[in-house]
Amino acid sequence: METTEPKPEPSFARKLLKPRLDWLLVCLPILLALELFAHDRHTIIFFVACAAVIPLAGWLGRATEHLAERTSEGIGGLLNATFGNAAEMIIAISALRRGLNEVVKASITGSIIGNILLVLGVSFLVGGVKWKEQRFNAVGARVQATLLTLAAVALVAPAAFHYIGGPRLEAREEQLSLAICGVLIVAYGLGLFFTLHTHKKHFSGHSAEVGEAEREGHGEPWSLGRSFAVLLGSTALIALVAEVMVASVEATADHLGMNDVFIGVMVVAVVGNAAEHSTAILMAAKNRMDLALTIAVGSSIQIALFVAPVLIFLSFFVAPTPINLVFTPAEVLAVVIAVAATSQIAGDGESNWLEGVLLLAVYIVLGIVFFFLPV
Repeated sequence: METTEPKPEPSFARKLLKPRLDWLLVCLPILLALELFAHDRHTIIFFVACAAVIPLAGWLGRATEHLAERTSEGIGGLLNATFGNAAEMIIAISALRRGLNEVVKASITGSIIGNILLVLGVSFLVGGVKWKEQRFNAVGARVQATLLTLAAVALVAPAAFHYIGGPRLEAREEQLSLAICGVLIVAYGLGLFFTLHTHKKHFSGHSAEVGEAEREGHGEPWSLGRSFAVLLGSTALIALVAEVMVASVEATADHLGMNDVFIGVMVVAVVGNAAEHSTAILMAAKNRMDLALTIAVGSSIQIALFVAPVLIFLSFFVAPTPINLVFTPAEVLAVVIAVAATSQIAGDGESNWLEGVLLLAVYIVLGIVFFFLPV
């Protein structure tokens, strides 16, 4: 009778040399050196800062998942909702303080369409190539699509009010935005209550999958002290890097001949979500499409129904001039198209590689439109 010996543990050197996002942490000292000795090299500083945010966002998300492992399902969901998009929130607050309102709005748009077109598209493509056809809970997908539709309505209505009403109604746009933001936050809270309590059977696989994925990827759950220390440390470093990155946005856009909307939609938004992107794609490759869908679509829902309203409320306290929900026609159109495409493709509870390609094609088309907008 043959006996199979257990596989030896990989050596420390092999673990260290394994490709991972943590290698990008080397960008932190490089960024500080550039800021001290070459502070006028704005374009280089901007892209080094973008690279530095990616691993920090990964550590932030990792700490949040470990905290969720040591709490109840409801508290874990609340933690993920609160800290899941913290990197984007910090970057946006830094931009608000500098009066870069258009960049903030563009990053909101970019986060919404990036998650449901780019991340979900790559997830469908990678998973579909390996598994041919994949299935997920259709009821849960339709609920998430409905919440996304609310987000699209919340952008269309203020834009219609602005462009139809004209200058005579501009004074009331702030009040309109605040009222709609209140509705969005209430809807988001009720959506959490629906998924975590009254109808959790349609989402019951998520907590188990998150826990298993966390144990596979990062070992045993951390202690509460370690989790909070990593959470606070990564948040502080992201805030520092965000200040440097946002300070270089306008100069970088001018140097590259790009408009602020393109920078916000296609660069800042993608950087803030990089850690979540890689996790969703990895789960799709493992045929865990419920989890991949939750990460991609759920992140867009958080941005649209929670982060965006909170940023608008905060802008009245931290920004030179407050922002509102009146987005440009291109941004509104992009969100509506992205939501419609995602709802159409994800509503049947099945996915394949071609659907991933189609979502990516929509994302690329929208990116081309934003690139050619006037500076």
